[in-house]
Amino acid sequence: MVAIFSTIIGVTMGSIAGYFGGWVDQLLMRVTDLFLIVPGIAILAMAQKGLSGKSFPIFGKLSSTQLIIWILSFLFWQTIARVTRGLFLSLKEKEYVEAAKASGASSFRIITRHILPNIVGPIAVNTTLVVGYAIITESTLSFLGFGIQPPAVSLGTMLNQSESAVGTPQAYLIYFPGLVLLFTVLAVNFLGDGLRDAFDPQSQH
Repeated sequence: MVAIFSTIIGVTMGSIAGYFGGWVDQLLMRVTDLFLIVPGIAILAMAQKGLSGKSFPIFGKLSSTQLIIWILSFLFWQTIARVTRGLFLSLKEKEYVEAAKASGASSFRIITRHILPNIVGPIAVNTTLVVGYAIITESTLSFLGFGIQPPAVSLGTMLNQSESAVGTPQAYLIYFPGLVLLFTVLAVNFLGDGLRDAFDPQSQH
C-alpha cells in the first residue's frame, strides 16, 4: 500500500513538474527537496505517539498500521517524483508529443495517453524499491517500539520482543525474524532488477 500510494503521489507531482516546467516545476521540486530532508524515523515516531487512535474527518479512526502506511506514503514519493520529472523533460520534446499538441490534444490527454505509458518501466522499478524501503523502515520503527502495536504482527516487534534471547538456547527467536526480513527485502530487490531487465532490453548484456 505504501508503494502504491507513494507512486501515485510521486508520479502526479513529477508529471506536472516535468510537463509544465517553469515556476510550476521550481515550486514542486522545492517541495520535493523539503520532504527529502525530513528525518523519516523521527517524524514517524512522533506521529505514531501523537496521532495513533485519534479520529480524522475523512479517514475516521486510524490504527497504528494504517497510520504508518499514510505517513510512509508521504515520505517515500520524492524519488519517484524526480525520476518521473526527468523522464517527462526528455519525452515532452519528442515528435509524437509535438504532434499531439498540434492536433489539439489537452495536456491531461498528452500526459496520460502519450507520455506515461512510455515510462511505465522506470516507475515500476522504483515502486518495487519503495516496497523494500517501507519494510525496512517499518521494521526499524517497530523494533524501537514506535511502530505497529500488538496484537498486530511486525517483524520489528518480534525482534524487539526477542532481544533478551541473545546468547540463550532461544536465540532462534531473533534469527528467524531477521532472516525473513533479509530474504523478503532481497526478493523485492531481485524483483525490481527483473522488472528493469524486462522493460529495458538494452540492460541485458
